[in-house]
Amino acid sequence: MAVESVSAEAKLHEAVQQLRDSGVRITPQRQAVLNYLIEADSHPTADEIYKALAPQYSSMSVATVYNNLKVFKESGLVKELTYGDAASRFDFDSHNHYHIICSECGKINDFHYPRLDEVENIAEHITNFNVTHHRMEIYGICPECQQKAEQ
Repeated sequence: MAVESVSAEAKLHEAVQQLRDSGVRITPQRQAVLNYLIEADSHPTADEIYKALAPQYSSMSVATVYNNLKVFKESGLVKELTYGDAASRFDFDSHNHYHIICSECGKINDFHYPRLDEVENIAEHITNFNVTHHRMEIYGICPECQQKAEQ
């Protein structure tokens, strides 16, 4: 467990430094939103972030959260995940990975499968496009929703 918190601390320090280097002022609220994203594995919505942090930061508003998420997105620290009509979710993990999404509750989990990156090379070869990125979504029913359905 200690290794994970050190890793989260290192990620936070690196992200804060990246923001400072690009001229972004670091406020307590900004750092709190960033830290929440780093530690969350649930790909939270802006509202979920607000609800989690508002008790500790009375001056924080939903607009504060959205504004910070915009800054993080523009700096490349965070990816915005949009799936259908659901609210955008935010992902701090910027390494190439894929998402599996629960069709029932909307939960999103990361998974890594390096060979899927070959798709970009094949697409470039076949189409002569200069591929910049790709996105793959897998849908299913998470274990928690499966358990609820069985009861």
